[in-house]
Amino acid sequence: MTRRIGILGGTFDPIHCGHVDLAAAAEETLGLSRLFVVTSNIPPHRSPPFASAWHRFAMVAMTVAGRPGWRASDLELRAGAHSFTSETLEKFNARGYSSSELFFVLGADAFADISVWHAFPRIFELANFAVVSRPAFPVGDLPRRFPALAARMKEPPIDEHASVDPLIVLIDAITADVSSTAIRQRCSEGRSIAGLVPPGVQQHIEQHGLYTSFPPGRRRQDPAGQTGGKWVA
Repeated sequence: MTRRIGILGGTFDPIHCGHVDLAAAAEETLGLSRLFVVTSNIPPHRSPPFASAWHRFAMVAMTVAGRPGWRASDLELRAGAHSFTSETLEKFNARGYSSSELFFVLGADAFADISVWHAFPRIFELANFAVVSRPAFPVGDLPRRFPALAARMKEPPIDEHASVDPLIVLIDAITADVSSTAIRQRCSEGRSIAGLVPPGVQQHIEQHGLYTSFPPGRRRQDPAGQTGGKWVA
């Protein structure tokens, strides 16, 4: 069987159990041989991240540790600019990964905004898209919502010889009802985030005091010199 490479991208501010569920569902359903979890640098369609790149990548690295085939990637962080999925996929193509063996993993809630992504609709030529159900966003609704893309949408199992063009694979799975926004809010209120993020991520957030209210006139700095860590004047 041709190798299947998964790519899960995101700001991961912080990475949480919903992200893990997305990746695990794609891995199991598609039989991925490897999964790259790519931390974005500066997202083009939203506010800058609250935690620094150092902290966000560290939390991703903790999450993939102990999971065979999962890798934390700093590909977008090293670019030092806005992170566009299309450019990331092109870099994977340039490294020898064909579009037919790449599977970009994302939730159905994120896919709902696909029409405003950079390089749409050309982006579908760069990789398969593995879209996983999210609470209140079932993948079964996507063919109706995107009739122009319906011909590309397929449900598993996927026959790798059935189509020359990359597909949009619709994966119906249960994923945790959690968001990075809700986690940051709970942290700022001093509430527990146990069970919402991997244990190592929870420990990292609590150890460094991430997402808590900032004292007036102070900022946060991490060991790499970026904002998001210990208090500094």
